[in-house]
Amino acid sequence: MPKASVKRLIECEKKDLIGLVLDIEKYPEFVPFCFDAKIYENKQDGDLQKIIADLTIGKGPFKDTYKSDVAFNKKTDSIYVKNIEGPLNHLTNNWTFTDKNNGITEITFDIDFEIKNKFLNSLMVVSFQFGLEKIADAFQKRAEELFGNSKN
Repeated sequence: MPKASVKRLIECEKKDLIGLVLDIEKYPEFVPFCFDAKIYENKQDGDLQKIIADLTIGKGPFKDTYKSDVAFNKKTDSIYVKNIEGPLNHLTNNWTFTDKNNGITEITFDIDFEIKNKFLNSLMVVSFQFGLEKIADAFQKRAEELFGNSKN
């Protein structure tokens, strides 16, 4: 099952980057392999913001939609995602955001998933780190476009 981690230093405020990750319905505008996104529920529960959302992802003729449970913990500045239903046996990913010096934030993104279709799962193992880097690049580029000049 594919498992990977990406760490980036991005010249943006932590709150802006957290907002970018939680703005799920905008993913099709900039995230590779993401064709559609829909939020069904978005509520506050103490220090947790809970979101239920669908993402339609794929490449070429292979597209599928999965539903996720997204929880943003305001105390730890972390976002935890797990799949609820769809083409995955399981999916977990965790975003952590850490303030560094001079408006720079370190983001760590860990993901672990398994696709129900064994053939597609074996294809993903081969190209997974490359795809994850492309997604991380897209988030970084989007953050720099939206917030990179906010200090100037």
